[in-house]
Amino acid sequence: MTRSLQGRSFRWLVTGAVLLTAVVGCEPEAGLKTAPHRPILLYCSVDETLARIVLKRYEAQTGVSVSTIFDSEAGKTTGLVNRIMREAEGSPRADLFWSGELFHTILLARRGLLEPYDSPAAEDIPSRFRDASRRWTAMAVRARVIAFDPKKIAQADLPTRWEELAEPRFASISTIANPLFGTTHGHIAAMFALWGPSKGRVFLNALRDGGALISDSNSATVRAVAGGRAKIALTDTDDVWVARRSGDSLELRYLDMGDGGTLLVPCSVAVLRGGPNPIGARKLVDFLVSAEVERMLARSDSRHVPVRASLRHELGMDWPPESQVGFEAVADAMDEAAAAVREILIR
Repeated sequence: MTRSLQGRSFRWLVTGAVLLTAVVGCEPEAGLKTAPHRPILLYCSVDETLARIVLKRYEAQTGVSVSTIFDSEAGKTTGLVNRIMREAEGSPRADLFWSGELFHTILLARRGLLEPYDSPAAEDIPSRFRDASRRWTAMAVRARVIAFDPKKIAQADLPTRWEELAEPRFASISTIANPLFGTTHGHIAAMFALWGPSKGRVFLNALRDGGALISDSNSATVRAVAGGRAKIALTDTDDVWVARRSGDSLELRYLDMGDGGTLLVPCSVAVLRGGPNPIGARKLVDFLVSAEVERMLARSDSRHVPVRASLRHELGMDWPPESQVGFEAVADAMDEAAAAVREILIR
């Protein structure tokens, strides 16, 4: 080999080594490549048994570990929301939030605590279940219903509208979960949004004066009916389906909010702003909002109703009769409804 060729070969080797060192030593690039394989921290208020089945499938498919912190049954969603807000003031710990409802997620978005992400897996989800700024995606719906045992109360003796529960004959035999938490909080807020604060407060006063039983959670209201401590439970569809699967002889009824339907409560998924693994979070969001997961939730004991019409057709599921009150309007009324609950019902 000539001296000229030897010199050029040496220069090429040196240049290649410098470029390789630059690429390997570039922290942002390295972070992008390794982030999806780092553990993900998820805050979750979806039923723990159900969520673990879904997350186990994700881990099996990807090899990525998901650490999950769940909310308590009695403090559904609210506890994790408060934690997210506290941690946002310092150094956020979690990467994403998978909630059993939407209304608190909307409030987190309004506080600037969610990172916009337009998941390609959500393209076939109807627009009203996706935030206009793509800060959250909603899916897998439950409905607010009453649960009852037809052996203990005849269907003809049941209310058909939610406001009827304020009547003494119904309030005295009803049980409601603490309305400061979970879907019950959203339900009372929906009443305030649709009926107005004055009528909403009348409803709360009537529940109190009529002797309605306050339970720790929606599942506890169903157990109260199954155990004979109440005859009517204000609860969610999934709690009734799970109780029935366990052998309880309970039925459910959709009550009218006053505009033709009941409140529907979708789950929601969002990337948390400032989380340590945003790339991994986005990949998990893609999975959680996918048709595969909606199908899993629909086939589970909870029988969530897919927001995708094609899946409902595939699975033979009907869309529940739906109130026209908007998700954003419910979120608007959350604080006022909670203040009224503290003043009137929970002292």
